[in-house]
Amino acid sequence: MKIGDLARRTGLTAHTLRYYERIGLLPRASRDSSGQRDYDASILVWIAFLGRLKTTGMPIRDMLAYAKLRARGAATEDARRVLLQQHRDKVQAHVAELQACLTVLDTKIAGYAAGASKVEIDHDATHDRPARKIRARPARAVDD
Repeated sequence: MKIGDLARRTGLTAHTLRYYERIGLLPRASRDSSGQRDYDASILVWIAFLGRLKTTGMPIRDMLAYAKLRARGAATEDARRVLLQQHRDKVQAHVAELQACLTVLDTKIAGYAAGASKVEIDHDATHDRPARKIRARPARAVDD
């Protein structure tokens, strides 16, 4: 497939694909008779994997290290496993940090939602004007 087709199918630009090939993140594409890159469809799986690594925050230098190991074949499987395990540990720690942040946000949102209903108007039939009932607002964290 031509670079334009690959770009459309992966969501990457042709410029990015050429850059990835130049730095060694993608294997060199074969060329057709007119000299244009001609990619095998199997490259889609590799590019999808690179996208996952990028999404999870793997630095490009580590992606390059992984790609170089991969290019050397099955003898590097242990080294690739170690590299991925180290990255997985970082991702797992980041997910835990994000989960803690999400919990704080949920607590704040719940506090504001409860605070929005703290004042109720009670229309007392014996008075011309409504009487106000004030409910205690839940305590907020000091870091407001």
